[in-house]
Amino acid sequence: MTTPFPFTAVVGQDDLRLALLLNAVSPSVGGVLVRGEKGTAKSTAVRALTSLLPEVAVVPGCRFSCDPASPDPGCPDGPHEGGGGGTARPARMVELPVGASEDRLVGALDIERALSEGVKAFEPGLLAAAHRGILYVDEVNLLHDHLVDLLLDAAAMGASYVEREGVSVRHAARFLLVGTMNPEEGELRPQLLDRFGLTVEVAASREPDQRVEVVRRRLAYEDGPAAFAARWADEEAAVRQRIVAAREVLPSVRLGDAALRQIAATCAAFEVDGMRADIVMARTATALAAWAGRTEVLAEDVRQAALLALPHRRRRNPFDAPGLDEDKLDETLEEFGGDDDPGPDGDGPEGGPGGGGGEPAPDSGPQGGDAASRPEGGEGEPAPGGAGEQSPVRASEPFRTKALSVPGVGAGAAGRRSRARTEHGRTTGARRPEGTLTALHLAATVRAAAPHQRARGRSGRGLVVRRDDLRQATREGREGNLVLFVVDASGSMAARQRMGAVKGAVLSLLLDAYQRRDKVGLVTFRGASADVALPPTSSVDAAAARLESLPTGGRTPLAAGLLRAHDVLRVERLRDPARRALVVVVTDGRATGGPEPVALASRAARLFAAEGIASVVVDCESGPVRLGLAGRLAGELGGTAVTLDELRADSIAGLVKDVQGRAA
Repeated sequence: MTTPFPFTAVVGQDDLRLALLLNAVSPSVGGVLVRGEKGTAKSTAVRALTSLLPEVAVVPGCRFSCDPASPDPGCPDGPHEGGGGGTARPARMVELPVGASEDRLVGALDIERALSEGVKAFEPGLLAAAHRGILYVDEVNLLHDHLVDLLLDAAAMGASYVEREGVSVRHAARFLLVGTMNPEEGELRPQLLDRFGLTVEVAASREPDQRVEVVRRRLAYEDGPAAFAARWADEEAAVRQRIVAAREVLPSVRLGDAALRQIAATCAAFEVDGMRADIVMARTATALAAWAGRTEVLAEDVRQAALLALPHRRRRNPFDAPGLDEDKLDETLEEFGGDDDPGPDGDGPEGGPGGGGGEPAPDSGPQGGDAASRPEGGEGEPAPGGAGEQSPVRASEPFRTKALSVPGVGAGAAGRRSRARTEHGRTTGARRPEGTLTALHLAATVRAAAPHQRARGRSGRGLVVRRDDLRQATREGREGNLVLFVVDASGSMAARQRMGAVKGAVLSLLLDAYQRRDKVGLVTFRGASADVALPPTSSVDAAAARLESLPTGGRTPLAAGLLRAHDVLRVERLRDPARRALVVVVTDGRATGGPEPVALASRAARLFAAEGIASVVVDCESGPVRLGLAGRLAGELGGTAVTLDELRADSIAGLVKDVQGRAA
């Protein structure tokens, strides 16, 4: 039994409620992405939507939920006769686990029967179960890339295709895609982000009375789920009836030229990519009018549609926070609107004009304070915490970095950095399958079966294939790694112009890590110790925020930084043993902190070499006289050294070094 839908209203989730209801009225809006901190009832709200959806009519016995009024002509369980009687059942919500396999998502095809018997024995997957219902992905930002690709294809075409060695099965897969995520754990790929029609930000209320009401209702639900549901039954029935009424009104809603012009002008003003935003805004505004019981789209509908449909489409890189400048939105609507334009204080539908798409407050970061107040140049005032400490320096502009990778072949999570044995990639060989066959190596299977054809009594043209003949293809692709940054923030690195360049280089490497689907961590050392500024995470924007607020000054405890990094890697290996690490040490190589700093740093570095941990030292030394300490450190680590200039992908120095390395 699900918690009744009104539970979500008490934590200030009016926009979430509205976005889900609009998709219930018009599934063509394109789904909802719910972003928010942990413990904000995101999953509760999504699951509660299922009980509000009207029942759907399906063809009896069809595993693919075909509509009896217009059945899918290519249904694997068909053909079905159109216009026949159907069976009504509740709308389904199907959950896609983050760790699901490809076969679980799209369905499994029995390759052995297909080859030996010539039949298509197909077991439907989650996409088939979600047809004409809801497909819910909790922690959607952690979904593996190959599953994301399958979701994109199904969402774009409204159908799922399963193809194995020339055997193909197709079925309809039109569903309402709803995802929830905690931004602290990483962002979504831009392609998937754009597939969600609407997005909302949710946060727990800071009002004590509302928090008390949440706890009271939760405890009441746990004490008696049936009684609690009965308490809200009338209100849920009223909402369900309103959805049905809005669906009936929807075809007659008129989207006038004035509203269309406002939509187009708004999308152009906010420089969103492509035309999908315009289409989603038009569908959302139409659904808003139907939900309000109107047959005409008003400017207030366009405004609310923009607040729901545009914030996540304005991100230009993973370090940008989603949001919308509401003053600019109001100016655009006023410039291209008519007499019915709402002002900033006008009443919006179902949740007010503010919605949840407003500009979020700037992230103050761990050090506190507005980012805009940070100095951009010149010498900063000394800050408390250590002699010679300077206020944070703003990073220089990021650039495209050269590819850094871990040597050898791994077997970690799919990504785009280092070579690995994966389920997707180029075929490199064949082996006997362990469990279910997922990728047939046809040539190897034929070679295994060929010597036994006479003994098996083959008399026709077909090949007699048995289970022992099947061969699984082994493939090589790319994996994501743990990129652990060890950044020198000491006084030897504190020249403000140089530190800005160093931060820009680390920011560039973070952007590269985001694109290659890595986990990242950040260790900094200065003064007398080293700190884990960010434990390993998939959120590169969190790492960027920590980097932005990083102060400098003090001595250089290089050994402490390396030992702390080694400890982080030891703990992370226990959590995720398959994910290989790449340590990026950003330093000029000096060691001045602690007793015998140089000898201790050398011993710490040899720990990495002894365990075969891949490492790269980014040499930040500058000036006409260079000591080459970073290069010596790289040798002790068993890694390589690159200068800031060589780190750039388009650097001439880096190109020359690569050519010399290949020649050697």
